[in-house]
Amino acid sequence: QVQLIESGGGLVQAGGSLRLSCAPSGRTFSSYSMGWFRQAPGKEREFVAAITWSGSSTSYTDSVKDRFTISRDNAKNTVYLQLSSLKPEDTAVYYCAASMKWTTLRNEYISWGQGTQVTVSS
Repeated sequence: QVQLIESGGGLVQAGGSLRLSCAPSGRTFSSYSMGWFRQAPGKEREFVAAITWSGSSTSYTDSVKDRFTISRDNAKNTVYLQLSSLKPEDTAVYYCAASMKWTTLRNEYISWGQGTQVTVSS
């Protein structure tokens, strides 16, 4: 398994933008599909976006399509989630995760970061 470290969260006003980053500790993750999930207080952790190991395919949950963009730079060993047009309902802890499969299912991700808080004020 690979250890993941997220960064880039913070407090932003509605309509604003943030870019989250995720990098592995100690090894490369170029052979893994990568995903972003989020968990709001009192809610289940939910899928947000995923990208294949090559970056050729992406998937998004409907509520973030056209607002969020997932990308990866395998040369820099980093995956990104660009958050734009943020809404208060996007407030959550955002987690980066790695999978050996191309999947959007939470239980098929084998490595997780500690999460980064995103707070959107109205």
